[in-house]
Amino acid sequence: MRITGLGHAGLYVETAAGSVLCDPWVAPAFFGSWFPFPDNSDLDWDRYGRDADYLYVSHLHRDHFDPVTLRRHVRKDVTVLLPAYATAELENELRALGFTNFLRTRGGVPVERDGLRIMITALTGPGDGPIGDSALSLDDGETVLLNQNDAHPLDTAAILEFGEVHAHFLQFSGAIWWPMVYRIPHEAKRQFAERKRQGQFERAVRYIEALQGVHVFPNSGPACFLDEELFHLNGTGRDQESIFTDQREFLEQLAQVRPEVRAHLWLPGTVAEVGKRDCEVVHRHAPEDIDYLFDHKSEYLRSYARRRQPELDAERAGRAPALPPDELLAALKRWWEPLMAMADRICAGVGAPLRLDVDDISVVVDFPARQVRLWDGEPCPYVLSTAGDLVATNIAAREVDWSNSLLLSLRFSAERVGPYNEFVYTFFKCLSGERIEYVENYYASADDDGEDVVIDDWQVQRRCPHLRADLSRFGTIESDVLTCALHGWRFDLTTGECLTSDGHEIRASRTAPAPQPAAPEPAAPEPAAP
Repeated sequence: MRITGLGHAGLYVETAAGSVLCDPWVAPAFFGSWFPFPDNSDLDWDRYGRDADYLYVSHLHRDHFDPVTLRRHVRKDVTVLLPAYATAELENELRALGFTNFLRTRGGVPVERDGLRIMITALTGPGDGPIGDSALSLDDGETVLLNQNDAHPLDTAAILEFGEVHAHFLQFSGAIWWPMVYRIPHEAKRQFAERKRQGQFERAVRYIEALQGVHVFPNSGPACFLDEELFHLNGTGRDQESIFTDQREFLEQLAQVRPEVRAHLWLPGTVAEVGKRDCEVVHRHAPEDIDYLFDHKSEYLRSYARRRQPELDAERAGRAPALPPDELLAALKRWWEPLMAMADRICAGVGAPLRLDVDDISVVVDFPARQVRLWDGEPCPYVLSTAGDLVATNIAAREVDWSNSLLLSLRFSAERVGPYNEFVYTFFKCLSGERIEYVENYYASADDDGEDVVIDDWQVQRRCPHLRADLSRFGTIESDVLTCALHGWRFDLTTGECLTSDGHEIRASRTAPAPQPAAPEPAAPEPAAP
């Protein structure tokens, strides 16, 4: 099996039974915020798009689904490997680009085509990409590849049943807006970012351990930021306030804690010839150029930014003009109030008003009252602030997933009182009737099933109250606090309280008495007075 890195999560996989083009991404994403790191725009995209037998787009996040590259470079009669998602949004988007030939898969069920075994593990929870994420397994009869990209599969045993993994491509530098956009003290932001980077690393290590890939390739990240407004977010940011560790940083940390793992640097244009045990990796970049990428990253990114500046200028010029206050309010009321009327669990989960500051206009999204109105000065525990042209562009496009446009752009700031509330962001990802209905039903069916597991000295419910990860695989306990490594959520087992977000209590009880502090040594008798 011959695998070529295409940048970020992109792969071109060549086998005797056919070739697969995975997640090709070149064009700037999320309002021009994200670019692949390093630059991949000079690869032979026409060849990959022309020669591929199959196209795999893992999910609709725009660092994976790039309509510009798909439209320009990929032949439209290619066979599209379609994950088994609950909605048809991915298929509809691809059909709109001209693709017509789809191979529909069933989640976790292998299918064979002309000697190539294919399996897509589809994830369909509210926290999985834009209502869906997926991983791809391929077996050409000799080599098994797992392209995990951003996906966080809960059932790793099912993936292993497909076959021993020889080449494991996984995300190592996740993307989110926390804590960079939050208005919190500098030292707190630095500490939260450090914790987030460590959590991402530990999650990747958990998957490496669980899937036991013969060769590991850190893939699907990090993005880089070429707009001057966002340039400070690159890498770990100014004074460690950002979360985007790079490929070399991850490999160095992995070598310290898991030196036995055969992990390889993976860059655009890198080629790996992988067999059952052997692996030959050849880089397109010369060794001195690789050193320059990582040792002089700021200089490299400045040059990269100059090359891509026309695209940044075009994106900014293409935004819709900001709306006047009355038009903005009327548009949001018409759109969002009918959705809130359907969203019983989401509105109850938010449980408070949210203030949306759009330039100098403040709108309240009142979840308890199911209303959108102008702010009249009342306290709101959640505040999002952003630019009017970004909101107007989303309104004009009827963007159903503001996570996949505004929030991942990091072109906003946020405040909150209390812990993270997943229902706030779920609402902004579900701005269509179809999505609201799906997520409401998902929450209704995701109640605790009563199954328990034992971890150390505790019996706890098997499924994480957040997104139902298997805690027997992803849970660790330290000082009576359980951490789910899948998303880093923490629970106080002595009380059942979720320490990460309100409303996600866990069922837990000790299987053995709590250790008691040692009794103090008896004091020596005082000497008799003379």
